[in-house]
Parts: sequence; structure tokens; C-alpha cells
Amino acid sequence: MISITEKTLQDLQFPAVLETISTICNTDIGKQKAFEITPFKDKETLMQALMQTSEYVSSFQNNNAIPNHGFDAITHEIKFLAIEDSFLEVGSFRKIATISSTVNFLLTFLRKFEDYYPNLNARANQVELTKEIITMVDEVVDKYGEIKDNASPDLLNIRRNMNAVRGKVNQSFGSALTQYAALGYLDDIKESFVQNRRVLAVMAMYRRKVKGSILGSSKTGSIAYIEPEATLQYSRELSNLEYEEKEEITRILKQLSNYIRPFLPLLIQYQDFLSDIDVIAAKAKYANRINGILPTITEERRVYFRDAYHPILYLNNKQKNEITHPQTIELSQESRIIVISGPNAGGKTISLKTVGLLQLMLQSGMLIPVHERSETFLFDRILTDIGDNQSIENHLSTYSYRLKNMNYFLKKCNRKTMFLIDEFGTGSDPELGGALAEIFLEEFYHREAFGIITTHYSNLKILANELPFATNANMLFDEKSLEPMYKLAMGQAGSSFTFEVALKNGIPFSLINRAKKKIEVGKVRFDKTIATLQKERSKMEKTSQNLKEEETKAREEGKKMETINVKIKQKLESYQELYDSNQKTIYIGQKIEDISEKYFNNKNKKELLGEFLKIIEIENSKRKKATVKETKALTEKKKEVIEEITVQVEEIRKEKKEKKLKVVIEKPKPVLKLGDRVRMFDGKAVGTIDAIEKNKATVNYGVFTSKVSLEALEFVEAGKK
Repeated sequence: MISITEKTLQDLQFPAVLETISTICNTDIGKQKAFEITPFKDKETLMQALMQTSEYVSSFQNNNAIPNHGFDAITHEIKFLAIEDSFLEVGSFRKIATISSTVNFLLTFLRKFEDYYPNLNARANQVELTKEIITMVDEVVDKYGEIKDNASPDLLNIRRNMNAVRGKVNQSFGSALTQYAALGYLDDIKESFVQNRRVLAVMAMYRRKVKGSILGSSKTGSIAYIEPEATLQYSRELSNLEYEEKEEITRILKQLSNYIRPFLPLLIQYQDFLSDIDVIAAKAKYANRINGILPTITEERRVYFRDAYHPILYLNNKQKNEITHPQTIELSQESRIIVISGPNAGGKTISLKTVGLLQLMLQSGMLIPVHERSETFLFDRILTDIGDNQSIENHLSTYSYRLKNMNYFLKKCNRKTMFLIDEFGTGSDPELGGALAEIFLEEFYHREAFGIITTHYSNLKILANELPFATNANMLFDEKSLEPMYKLAMGQAGSSFTFEVALKNGIPFSLINRAKKKIEVGKVRFDKTIATLQKERSKMEKTSQNLKEEETKAREEGKKMETINVKIKQKLESYQELYDSNQKTIYIGQKIEDISEKYFNNKNKKELLGEFLKIIEIENSKRKKATVKETKALTEKKKEVIEEITVQVEEIRKEKKEKKLKVVIEKPKPVLKLGDRVRMFDGKAVGTIDAIEKNKATVNYGVFTSKVSLEALEFVEAGKK
């Protein structure tokens, strides 16, 4: 059974998260329910709540957005229906019909899209879908919240009679108005309304001459308001009908209330369902604001929050356009307790609170701002001792209060507990308080509880180093500027940088030296060693970052080379296919050459045709019958490869020519003489110069001679003298 105290919720600022969720809710009942959120008592209900929130978040991205769930509260109506023989006003029935309609629409939607929202639909399935309530209300009340004329036969007759009498009232009044206006008895305003009745505005001097009932007069007494005698009779009749109408409406409302009363438990369910959906929607919207996700909930004893943000700090910083630094924290069976040390204002308390608050939020059905590969398991208890706990009401000092708290921890602490203690051991004599804190820490350790503590005490740092399943951690500080980096580094204790920070804040060096002499030399040296190690760690962090960047670059280059290699292989295959095809063509050409020569010698046509057919049959036996489409594709492919090779060959030829010309230009051209052995630049045959006339040379190639321009000749070797 999960049990988390109110003190823990307050220590971790859980009410501040609830306040934000409450403001996001659409309905007053939803807002109230949001403030009542607490960690779930069992895993099954919790997992259902987490999945419902997760499903609602997914609705923001897909095309099947969850419809409106807003409603006007019917708490007043529910109370009245619970009282026997009571009846509701007409407006209340319109509210009941609207909430029923909203629920029905939402239930139908969730059933239709059950594949998308299985857990929300499971919650919806607890509520009955019925149109009976809407039908009953719609028969009596119109969409404007008024009783319909045909709500009952009697009401229909009464209202028809009322309309007829109103006509007579207006007719009789109109006649009287015309008559007395003609006689000049009426004031300029002629008529008015008194007690919701039409009256003549008669000048006071003529009031006795007008037959009717005086219903009032003006402030000055100059006008008398008189209802004409003929109208009066019809007005009385109308009043009687209005009374009958009121009585009939009361009867109808009582009857409708009695019809609706059996549905009271369902109406309570409706309001409960819609307010639950309102809270789930608010959790989902809050998750969107903080980039919350559902990490893996594991059965193993492991908490791994990667890139975890403190949600309250994240939203505050986002508003100010400031950066929030995420932390990565891991607790496991092999690393049960983390002791965080380092200077004040470095982020120790925030790191500790981040873990506690995120675990609380998750166990209350909320998504949390961590990396998707994060995971955690569920704790039965989360115990906290954070901040200044001096109790004025109980006349307890900070230390006494903390001791009472530690006593409670010792009673409740076990392997399903997470404890979070800020500034462990403070509030008493450093030597004695530190020793007691050490004993408490050992006790928590042996009970296999998970925990994070922050401290400045050296003995606790040493103890964390000695215990196999405890780990030191520190908040990194820039060793040059002594500014906090707000980054948690595991595996090493942190220096408090006491003297360094004091020096940075302007405390004279001489005073700091005197302070150093006042305390044990060993402690200063220990703190100095930690500070040095911390500086080295910061350097290593930077080096590690650079190496990671280089590794990423190398990986990218490797991927590029792989892609190029694949492309080269594909081209080689295409070229090989073309080469094989050309070799085959050359072979067939050679065969035809042999047959042609044979025919040239013996002129035997029969033998010629036989040889040709033989070649064709051999080649056709190797062929596979292809469709027109395949043949076309093969031809196209071959054409592409030939075009590609032609372009490349042309480029290579051009490059070679340019290279040759470059060599020719670079080398000083020798003067050609008689007897020199030469060859043409674009030829292979070597000959000897027999004669030179002007700019032409006669070159003897042995079999024949040729006249060639001296510019086109390349020197091979000098002639023999």
C-alpha cells in the first residue's frame, strides 16, 4: 500500500504543480478535483490513469481530436432531485439535457475510436449511454429553456385562450384610446404601463369623465393612469388564465422531475465522468507544456531519470527566456544512495527535489519531463527532510525537529522507500551532528532504501566512498570563474570551495590564511585535494565532449564512404554487363569473319547458310524469352550505361590530351635534325627524318615515306653520327 505524507507533498512543492493543472481545467468541479490529486494507492489504478493521460496527449497530434467535455455543473439539481416531492425549475432541465447530450456524444466517440483510446474508453464504459433523459426534457422544454406550448393538452388550451384574450384586451384598449384622444382628455404621452397593464394617460382634470379603474398617477399628480372599463374585464380574465398557466407549468415540472428522479445516480455519474475527463485533459495539456512523457515502469529496483527537468523551474525559466539545465540521475541495487556535495547555490537541492517531485507526479498519474529511455519503479513511501524545519508552534529547534523526522524515517524506512534529505546532519555541533548523521546513513543503507542526500560534511563523503553500494556526486563548478555549471557529476565528492568563494567575494587573503591555520591541516588538504580532482574532472568532461564530437564526425564520414562504395559497386556491375555483352558481339563478329573468308575461297552457299544457322541456333539456345516490357527496360538500361561511359571516356580523353599538351608545353621542344628518330604525337610508328624542307620533314618508316609538319612530330632519339 502506497503511503505518502502531506509533509512530503509540501516539501517537494507538489501543490504548486496541482495549482497549475487546476488553472488549466475548464470546469469548477474539475478545478476542485485537480487540487485533490494524490499519489495512487495501487499500481493497477495508477497505470490506467497514466495511460489515459498519455492517450489524451496523443489526441493533440492525430486527426481524431477528443470532443468538448465542458459542462455547467448540476450539483444544485442533484441535491434537489434527492429530496422527495421537490421539483426543478425549467432552466435546470435544460442543463440536465445538455450534460446528457455531451456525455452521450463523448461515449459514442470513444467507442468508435477505441483503438486509439482504449483506456479512456474503459473509463467511459463505466457510464451508461441513454437518450431517455434528453427525449423527456425535449418533449417539455424548448432549446431556449422555455416550457413548450404542447407540453400538455391543458397548457395548450390555456395559452390559446390567453392569446385570444390578449387580442381582446388590445382591441378594447385601442377603441378607448381613439375615443378619449378625440375628446382631448389624454396627455401628450397618451398611454403607459402600470403593474404590467396598459393604461391611458388621462389629464387629472378629466379623470372623472373616463370610465375605468385608476391604477396610479404621475409624481406631480397632473396625470391619472386609468385602465378602461372594457379592457378591465378582459384583463381580469387574462390574470385568471395566467394563474392557471402557472399552476399547469408547476404540475408539468413536478411530473418531469418525477420522471427524471430515477436517473439521479446516472446524472451523478455523468458529472463525475466529465469532471474526470476535464482533469485528464488538464494533465495532458500540462504534459505538453513541460514536454512530459511516460517512462518505463519497471519491476526491478531502478530509478533512471535521463535529462530530467524540474517542471516548476522549467516553466518559470521558459517565461523569463532563461535556460534550465537537465540532470541525469540513476539509483539501482548497486548504487542505492547518492551523496551530493559541493558549494551552495550550485543546484544540489534542485537536483534532489527534481527526483522526488518527478517520482511523486508519476505516481499521481502525470507524465514527467524526462528522456524517453528513462525508467523507474514505484515506491511505497517517499520520505523528505528539506529546508528550514524550525517549528515555532511546537517550540522545537531545527535540530530537534530534524531528529524527530529521522526517528520517523527509522520507523518507516525499508527497501521500497525513497528518502531525500537536504543538508544532512546540520543544526548541531559539526563533529557530533556529523557522527550521528553517519550512523543514520549506515542504517538507511543496511535497510536497502534508495536515497539522495546533500551535505557539506567530509565524513559523509568518505562514508559514501567506503560503502560498496553508495556513490558520491558533486555539482560541477567552473574552476576559473567559480560560477556554478548546474551539472551533476556522479562518482566523485565535491569541494565546498569555502576559501576560494570567500576570496572571490572580496575577503582579504590574510584573513583567509588565518582561518586556514585555525582548522586542522588535514581537513584543508582533503578539501584542496577534492577541489583539484573536481577541476581535473571538468577538464576530462570537456575532452570527453570533444572526443564524442570527433566520433560523430567519423561515423558520418564512414556512412558517406559506405554509400559511395555501394554506388561504385552498382556501376561496376553495369559496366561488367556491358563489357560481357560487347565481348560476345566481338566473338560473333570473329566467327562471321571466318565464315566470310571460307565462302570467299570455296563459294559454297549451302555451307555458308549452314554455318550462319548454326551460330544463330547456338546463340538463341542461350537466350531467355523476355516480355516486351523487360526487353524495353533492358535496352533503356544499356543505353543509359553506354551514355554514361561515353561521357566518362570523353572526359578521360580530354584530360589525357590536356595532360599531353601540358607536357609538350612544359618540355622545351628539341630542334629536329636529319637522321633523328621521330613519331607523330597521335601515332605509334617511329621513323627517321630523311630530308627537311622549310617547316616539313620527309619521314622514312621503312615500308613507306611521308611528308609531315615539324609541329606534329615528337622527338624519340637522336640519329647516329
